[in-house]
Amino acid sequence: MEEKKFRVESDLLGELKVPEEAYYGVQTQRAINNYHISRKRMCDYPDYVVAIAYVKLAAVETNRQLGEISNEVADAMSEACREIIDGKMHENFVTDMVQGGAGTSVNMNANEVIANRACEIMGHKKGEFQYCSPNDHANCGQSTNDVYPTTIRLTLILLNKKLVASLSELIAAFRRKGEEFKHVIKMGRTQLQDAVPMTSGQEFNAFANTLEEEIANLNRNAALLHEINMGGTAIGTGLNAAPGFPKICAEKLSELTGMEFIAGVDLVEATPDTGAYVSYSSALKRLAVKLSKICNDLRLLASGPRCGLNEINLPPMAPGSSIMPGKVNPVIPEVTNQTCFKVIGNDTTVMIAAEAGQLQLNVMEPIITECLIEDLTWLPNAMDTLREKCIDGITVNKDRCLEMVKHSIGIVTALNPYIGYKNSTKIAKEALATGGSVYDLVLEHKLLSKEKLDAILSPEHMLAPEERVK
Repeated sequence: MEEKKFRVESDLLGELKVPEEAYYGVQTQRAINNYHISRKRMCDYPDYVVAIAYVKLAAVETNRQLGEISNEVADAMSEACREIIDGKMHENFVTDMVQGGAGTSVNMNANEVIANRACEIMGHKKGEFQYCSPNDHANCGQSTNDVYPTTIRLTLILLNKKLVASLSELIAAFRRKGEEFKHVIKMGRTQLQDAVPMTSGQEFNAFANTLEEEIANLNRNAALLHEINMGGTAIGTGLNAAPGFPKICAEKLSELTGMEFIAGVDLVEATPDTGAYVSYSSALKRLAVKLSKICNDLRLLASGPRCGLNEINLPPMAPGSSIMPGKVNPVIPEVTNQTCFKVIGNDTTVMIAAEAGQLQLNVMEPIITECLIEDLTWLPNAMDTLREKCIDGITVNKDRCLEMVKHSIGIVTALNPYIGYKNSTKIAKEALATGGSVYDLVLEHKLLSKEKLDAILSPEHMLAPEERVK
């Protein structure tokens, strides 16, 4: 077995061994040694790594234009950044998602990888930072305090697009079921009590429509993330950044990503401000609340199969018990519920972390980042799973639904305009007292003909109740 080789690098705290093949350097190695919290690393989230490479590339091109770095060094760093954007060297982004230092380890991880790769491109060895330095070149005109929040914002924007795509597909699946079930009459319920008739199609279309609203809400809040503080450096005053850096860097990042970014009007305000994260996290929570409620409904509607509502059948995905033969549980809605609980809890963490900012910087941004990226990973996974393994395969028990409509006390509300309130009350009382069917009692008392009663309770009438049955 070949012995692992190391090189020695130094920083403020002294010398440290770094694996010879690694593109990261001494400060990243310290982060590896220090942080074993989430056990999730930057490279576990490729969009996060791509985002910081875009931010660094925008900074390189800004400094080139402003004459802060030579074309040779700029060319090499630009090539390194583009390689990272193309998916190379991601395994070198190894800092834990949760860390102290307000994200300094994340920024230095990127700086070291870019500088070391640039050194190689120029024909030098890793660690020969006299040719391209992590601090003097890769971090020129920047600070963790503008690079890190800008990276977070770009990451969230990239992931929001994927979230909306998964949400759109889930909405479409509910709409397909709405169309499939549009002729299935069933009882609606309020407070878990019989209410009035509706169609199963209306129920599934309502699921689609309530989720449809969330697309606009997510995009509206994601739009707040397009204001960045690059060039503000440490506290927003722009110390060590060349004049014009903020505006040019925002323009470069816009050109590179095809998205519009603008420099903050007041970078001293923008540097510690986490308001956009709070708003976006709230939008994720709102989606999670709605999605969890829908899963609650699906589990109720499928309850049984003999002693529950049993209106719909969820695809059987796993045996439901180690002791009860034949039991099948609604495991896919259940796991979606739990994902939603996680998102709702993460929103509380984001809120507390945002409030914990002090003076000119919020050092708690790493936990905000971890929570939001986790949300944006879990939610699409859960929605795709819900769609593929549950919604697409749902079937409806049409006869069971109709049986409950005919037996329900609630249908007297739909009959009230035809037989009058007094007769409706009489039928309801008799049905409750005898356990008889409202449908049968109306026919027995000759209050309506079977043809008219069936027409009143038809799906067509339930979809357009303003049209009275003649």
